[in-house]
Amino acid sequence: MQETFSLVDHPLVQHKLTLMRDKNCPTAHFRQLIREIALLLAYEVTRDLPLAQTEVQTPLETMQAPILAGKKLCFISVLRAGNGLLEGMLDLIPSARVGHIGLYRDPDTLQAVEYYYKVPEDISERQAIVVDPMLATANSLSAAITRLKQDRPVRIKVVCLLAAPEGVAAFGEAHPDVPVFTAALDRELNDHGYILPGLGDAGDRIYGTR
Repeated sequence: MQETFSLVDHPLVQHKLTLMRDKNCPTAHFRQLIREIALLLAYEVTRDLPLAQTEVQTPLETMQAPILAGKKLCFISVLRAGNGLLEGMLDLIPSARVGHIGLYRDPDTLQAVEYYYKVPEDISERQAIVVDPMLATANSLSAAITRLKQDRPVRIKVVCLLAAPEGVAAFGEAHPDVPVFTAALDRELNDHGYILPGLGDAGDRIYGTR
C-alpha cells in the first residue's frame, strides 16, 4: 500500500458514508452528505498547513497569534463529480482559490480524455488539493495530476470518498509523491471499472442524472 495513503476513519465520516452508500438515499440527502463529509476531510488534509504569527488586539490586550502563512490553498475539482466535494471544502476555507480539470473516461479503453483545464495564474505559489470522489482505476486522476504538475504547485494532495486497491496501487506507481486521503478503501473493481461495494456513480447520484 502506498506510504502516503491515509484513511480518514473518523466516526462521523464513516457514519455519513454509510448513509450515502444506501441506494435509496435521495439525491438531495446524498448531496448534503457529501458536502458534510468534504468539510471533515478538508479538516484532515489541511492539518499540516504552515502557520505564521500576527499581532492581534483582543478586548484585554495585544498578543501574537497564529495565522495561515503565505499564499493559501487552491482546490482543484476533477469534473464533474469533484464539485460535490468542492462545496464542502469551500465551506471550511472560503478564501481558497478554485481550479477545474475536465476529464471523461473512454467507456471502451477506460482511459482519461481531457476536455477542460483552468487553474489560478499563481498556482505555482499555492498548495493544490485535488478532489475527486472515486479513486477507481486511477486513470482519470493520474492524468489530472500529470497535467497539474506542469504548472508546478507548491504541493499537491488528493482527497476522495472511496478508493479501490487497484486504483491506490496504480496511482501510487504513477505519483508516489502525492498523498491520498480517503474515507474508505473498498474491496475491488468490477469489470466495468466501478468500485465494489462502492456507492454507484458519484456524479449521477450527486446530480440525479440516473
